[in-house]
Amino acid sequence: MALHTEHHFTAGEVVRDIIIGMSDGLTVPFALAAGLSGANAASSIVVTAGLAEVAAGAIAMGLGGYLAAKSDADHYSREKEREEEEILTVPDTEAHEVGEILSRFGLRPHEYNLVVEALRDWPEDWLEFMMRFELGLEKPDPKRALQSAITIAISYILGCLIPLTPYMLIQRARVALKVSIGVTLVALFLFGFCKGLFTGTRPLVSALQTTLIGALASATAFGIALAIQS
Repeated sequence: MALHTEHHFTAGEVVRDIIIGMSDGLTVPFALAAGLSGANAASSIVVTAGLAEVAAGAIAMGLGGYLAAKSDADHYSREKEREEEEILTVPDTEAHEVGEILSRFGLRPHEYNLVVEALRDWPEDWLEFMMRFELGLEKPDPKRALQSAITIAISYILGCLIPLTPYMLIQRARVALKVSIGVTLVALFLFGFCKGLFTGTRPLVSALQTTLIGALASATAFGIALAIQS
């Protein structure tokens, strides 16, 4: 009989971090550059302001990712200590909760009682069971916080460089703006399409939504700058 091999996508957290960093990286500098171009700023000014925003944004986004992952790890640790104490101090109550959890899966008392008694003999497995099925918490990777910070920051920087590169190559800001719009809209569309593939949503819908949001952000910034200048 042929062996059945299952293939599951296990990089969901990494993809989420890339999406967070890249989406902001494409949109924020794009809107900033459009706004400055609307105010008739030179390309050099746009590049200087854009790079300053890249540095500040990458640090802020990376720090936000680090703190979020660290908060999840701290929450898991606190809940684990509380659950471990309850298993030691009120084991009968916790055993009853195991039975209630298993009953939700259709097991009858004479069936799940065997599982409950088996878990009593294995405290570590009992604790893991309660963390996962009672609280819905998975043990976090201890390296997750740093990895998240680095992934988000790098994704943000890469996203930022796309709308800013035309200003680095073209001296006339209004001309650079047109090139930046074209390049960034294409990048937003491709990014949204890939995001849809990885997240399980319709790729074309995701691509159009992402492109529309980026276009609205830049158009708003450009319009505000024109209004203030006039």
